[in-house]
Order: sequence, then C-alpha cells, then structure tokens
Amino acid sequence: MYLCGLYLGIIFMRITRLFYFLLAVALLSSCTGKFEKLLKSNDADRKYKAAMEYYGKKKYNKAISLFDNIQMYYRGTPRDDSVNFYLAKSYFLDKDPYSAAHYFNTFRQTFPRSQFTEEASFLRCICLYETTYRPSLDPKPTSQALAAMNEFNYLYPASAWKKELQPLHEDLAGRMDEKTFSAAKLYHTIENYKSAFTALKTALKDNPENRYREDMLYLILSSSYMIAKNSVPGKQKDRYQTVIDEYYNVISEYPDTKYRKEVDKMHREALDFLEKK
Repeated sequence: MYLCGLYLGIIFMRITRLFYFLLAVALLSSCTGKFEKLLKSNDADRKYKAAMEYYGKKKYNKAISLFDNIQMYYRGTPRDDSVNFYLAKSYFLDKDPYSAAHYFNTFRQTFPRSQFTEEASFLRCICLYETTYRPSLDPKPTSQALAAMNEFNYLYPASAWKKELQPLHEDLAGRMDEKTFSAAKLYHTIENYKSAFTALKTALKDNPENRYREDMLYLILSSSYMIAKNSVPGKQKDRYQTVIDEYYNVISEYPDTKYRKEVDKMHREALDFLEKK
C-alpha cells in the first residue's frame, strides 16, 4: 500500500511537471507568434509603440527588429531621428559595440541638428573605445577612437560627457605612446642604430608630448653614440659631435634623468675623441 502511494505520488509529480512544461511552451509559442504577427503587420505606429516598450523592458533584440523594420516608413517624418537613435542605442545596450558604432555614426551624419546627436556622438566614442586592442596589436581602431573623442571635444566643448571621456582618452593616448615607443625601441634592441635614431626622432617630432619622451631621448643619444663608435674614421668626428648635441638634448630637459650615469659616460667619450682630433 505504501509503495503504491509512493508510485502514485511520483507519477503525479511527473504529470505536474509535464503540465507546467507544456504550459510554458504554449505561452512562449503564443508570445513568439504574437511578436512575429506584429513584425509582419503594416501598422507602423503600433510597431513603434511596441519597440519603445521592448526598449524600456530591456528586450533589445525585439526592439532592434521593430526599429529596423519601421525605419523606411518614418523616413523624413518627425519620428525619423528617434527611430534611428533608439535602434543604435538598442545595439549599444545589447552589448554589440561594432553595430552600435556604425549606427551612431550614420545617425550623427544624417541628423546633425537632432536633440539626440550629442549623445549619439558620445556613445559612438564609447563603442569605438570598446573595440580597440592592446598596444601590441593593430593601432588603427585606437587611432579612430582617439579621433572621434577629439572631434567630440571640439564640437561639444561644454558637454557634461567630456569628463567621462577624459580617462578613456588618456588610456588610448597612453597605448599609442607605448606602441610608438616600442616600435622605435625595437630597432635599438636589434642593434639597427641608424633606423632607431631616425624612428625615435620622427616619433618625437610627430608627438612631442609622448609620455616615454625621456626614454626616447636617451635611446636617441645611445643610438648616435653607437653609430659614431662603429663608424669609419672619416665620419667619426661629425658623428661624435652629434652625440654631444644629443647629450645636451637629454640633460637640458631631464637634468636629473634616471640615465644620468650612462649619458655622462657617452658624453665624456665623445669629448675625449674630439679633443684628440
């Protein structure tokens, strides 16, 4: 009798679970079918209202489908900018920065005077920042993100969002400095001193504010010293004079440089050589 009751209880539980499972499937199918029916309808105003409701409920996939569906219908109407803005922002909030960046960029170009343009430009900067790579990889996305931030700061000097972009801008600028420094330093590491000298000089000319400036000035001096030391006798005099010039470039800016011992040694050797000539 006890076993019979136990079996009946198990069967009842399984039937109950099956019932709720089938009910959930039915409800899901009903909701899905309702959404598909809405998507296929010709009622653009109803779709717009539903899209905004889905957006408010954080159901961004459905909002994207509806906003995308009614884009053409509202082209040139007062709702044109809001449809396109919320389409882009739905991609952003749905964690798709690549698509969002594209749509925000299209939006700001299409609607330069919209009430949403400043925010769209700001969010585009955020998206571009999120699609950048570490310094050792392709610097192009980093350059694009920096350019977008610089443009935003120029167009919206009083924007409340400038403060949020500042640490991101500093991070990207630091990555670019590191990328530039590492690429130029590599020539010095592999003892290609002429290329190192040229690359470091060019890098500092292009960006005098590089945060690795002290290291770069030191490597320029070191490269010039090695070039002079390894030159044929007929070229050494001029090249040791370059060493002295680069030495003063270092200590005039960084009199307490961390490389003081090394730069003084190179300077003395250059002076000794020239005094003998």
